[in-house]
Amino acid sequence: MASLKDLRNRIASVKATQKITKAMQMVAAAKLRRAQESAEAARPYAERMGRVLANIAASVAGAEGAPTLMAGTGREDTHLLVVFTAERGLAGAFNSSIARLARDDARRLIAQGKTVKIFLVGKKGYDILRREFASLIVDRMDFRSVKQMSFAQAQSVAVKVLERFDAGEFDVATMYFSQFRSVIQQIPTAQRLIPVEISGTGNGQAAGGAVYEYEPSEEEILADLLPRNLAIQIFRALLENAASEQGARMSAMDSATRNAGDMIEGLSLSYNRQRQAQITKELIEIISGAEAL
Repeated sequence: MASLKDLRNRIASVKATQKITKAMQMVAAAKLRRAQESAEAARPYAERMGRVLANIAASVAGAEGAPTLMAGTGREDTHLLVVFTAERGLAGAFNSSIARLARDDARRLIAQGKTVKIFLVGKKGYDILRREFASLIVDRMDFRSVKQMSFAQAQSVAVKVLERFDAGEFDVATMYFSQFRSVIQQIPTAQRLIPVEISGTGNGQAAGGAVYEYEPSEEEILADLLPRNLAIQIFRALLENAASEQGARMSAMDSATRNAGDMIEGLSLSYNRQRQAQITKELIEIISGAEAL
C-alpha cells in the first residue's frame, strides 16, 4: 500500500497534469474557431472549381488531346498515396484514423498486385506508417515551423506531386485527410487527385440551361486549371485537417481533464481513508499505553 507521502505526491502530480490538459483544451478551442472558419470558407471555392472543370471536361472527354491530369495515363499499375496528418499528437484518434485508412488501401492495392508509393505530409503519419511501409515511402514533408496553413504550403505539395507524375512515377494519386464535421466528429476521407475526380455529370450547361462558351480552347483552359485545381484540393485538405486536428485535440483534452478530476477524487479518498486509519491506530496506541500505566 502506498504511503501518505506517495499519495500526496501522486495527487499533486495529477493536479499539475490536469492544469496542462485544461490549458491545452482552451488553446485548441481558440485555434479551432479560426481553423473552422478557414475550412468552411474554402469548401465553396473548391466545389465550384469542380463544377467548372466538369463543364469544361464534358466537351473534351474521350478526345485524343485530353490532358493526362484529367484522362490519366490509361493504366492503374502504380498508385501514389498522399497522406496528410498532423505534426503533433495528443489529438485522440485523429492521426491514427487517417493512417489506418491509408494503410488499409495500401494493403488492398498490394494484394491486387499494384505498386504502391507513399508521400507523407506531417510527422505523425510518418511515425505510424514507417513501421510497416518504410520501403514504400518515397517522400515526406512537414510544416512544424508553420503556424497557420496557407496556399503556399499546398502549392509546394502540389508541385512535388506534379513533378513525380510528369516523370511517370505513378498512374493514380489519392490523398488522405480528415474532413471536419464537428468537435466530436472528424471523418477520414480518401479523395483521388490524379486523374482528377470530376464532380457532377458535366453536360456543358450551367444551372438554368445556360451554355458556356470558353475562350481560348477548352484544352488550353484545362491545361491551366487542372494544376491549379490540384493545389486547391490539397489546400482544402490541409485546412480540413487543421480544423479536425484542433477539434480532436479539444475533445481529447476535455476527456483527459475530466479523467484527471476523477483520478484526483479517487486518490484523495484513498489518502483520507489511510490518514484516518493511521490517526485511529495512533489513538488506540495512546489509549492502550495510558491503560497499561
